[in-house]
Amino acid sequence: MSYRLIRPLFFALDAERAHHLSIKMLRLMPVPPALEPDSMLAQTVAGIAFPNPVGLAAGYDKEGLIAHKMHGLGFGFAELGTLTPLPQQGNPLPRLFRLAEDRAVINRMGFNNGGQAAAAERIAKRRRPGGPVIGINIGANKDAADRIADYATGVTCMAPLADYLTVNISSPNTPGLRGLQDRAALDQLLGAVMAARGANRTPVFLKVAPDLEPADVEDIAAACIDHRIDALIVSNTTISRPSLQSPLAGEAGGLSGAPLHDLALQRLRDFRRALGTQLPLIGVGGIATADQAYARIRAGASLIQLYSALVYEGPYLARRINAGIKALMARDGVGNISEIVGIDA
Repeated sequence: MSYRLIRPLFFALDAERAHHLSIKMLRLMPVPPALEPDSMLAQTVAGIAFPNPVGLAAGYDKEGLIAHKMHGLGFGFAELGTLTPLPQQGNPLPRLFRLAEDRAVINRMGFNNGGQAAAAERIAKRRRPGGPVIGINIGANKDAADRIADYATGVTCMAPLADYLTVNISSPNTPGLRGLQDRAALDQLLGAVMAARGANRTPVFLKVAPDLEPADVEDIAAACIDHRIDALIVSNTTISRPSLQSPLAGEAGGLSGAPLHDLALQRLRDFRRALGTQLPLIGVGGIATADQAYARIRAGASLIQLYSALVYEGPYLARRINAGIKALMARDGVGNISEIVGIDA
């Protein structure tokens, strides 16, 4: 109820200004006590103990300012970034748009961030033993002469500070970046990333686009197995444009929120078919309710992530989804969430 009352104030602001205001407000929140694992929702994925399956997707906390507090809102984990080796301003303003009629967002941010060195210093000060699960999403600078080298640099710099790393090659807002999803380029990239990880055993996740053909799914799945990637995040924003009502529908960039739901769910099913149980999957895209989260888990996702839905549903959405998942599990006689991962696949 409280968010419904204040949401018009946020919506009166430009979308990016509202985003920055929400970050400022959360920075004022005290660091919450550790989140206790829930016996029904806790599971181990890629060697990491997650207290519940609902995570904050990358893109909200680009700089690592508030990820260490998000368990206070009910999130079982938070992924910060995308961080690039060097600072960059991203694309020109305006670059973030609410499509309220469609409960969607279009962004063309372009990996705006202050660089990995500054973020590493900040994250190191905030890490605590027994603290929340934090993933760090890494990317390449737009003008990098060697983008694969940028990813290797990101692994070297950020792996010691992360519970897991996400290699983001699926943003549509850095020209040519999605070309790294092609099999030959992906083999080269993943080989360099895993070599840079070396003896540091920080799990490496790969984040892919929803805009893939069947042959792309097969190639990516095979590359992940060949290079022993620890998990696959399905998926990033889409460049497709389903039927939309908002006058902002024609803005360039990646579309997220409710219109992405069906495409992201289908792509998760595709990867589950291609991979079976060989690799954990993380479902992202258009999830705003417990029913949708439950369906994504039954389709093969061990974990799910949210971002755009928070714009419309408020900061405590993770708590509500976790409570709803537990109610659905109780209805179905399920003792632990791991029992239903992929049960509909």
